[in-house]
Amino acid sequence: MKHINQKKIAIIMGSKIISAHRTPDKLFKFAESAKTTGYHVLIAGAGGAAHLPGMLASKTLLPILGVPVETKQLRGLDSLYSIVQMPAEVPVGTLAIGKFGAINAAILAAQILSLNDSNLSIESKKIN
Repeated sequence: MKHINQKKIAIIMGSKIISAHRTPDKLFKFAESAKTTGYHVLIAGAGGAAHLPGMLASKTLLPILGVPVETKQLRGLDSLYSIVQMPAEVPVGTLAIGKFGAINAAILAAQILSLNDSNLSIESKKIN
């Protein structure tokens, strides 16, 4: 997720390191309070089993953008398949594997946010 350049997108961003497997209680607490805390879109990078985006989507109605992280074993294909195959009623927007997916997730989040912010709409056109 280090590829998201906040300088190119004029959005207040936060970042958290949360594991769906190692810190599930922290994940659920974050997801359940994200909207009231002020989040509007969540970007989740996940590798291997890649449960983070889906688990977030199961606990919030905010849009979730899932970015498969490239892994050594299967070059991120395992992550891609895990994120893209969500069951009905648990939507996750799935992006490309790795760097391009992270960059596009940031642009897509800006485009989603720009639906209610005309100034942001101008900014998102500049980075395309």
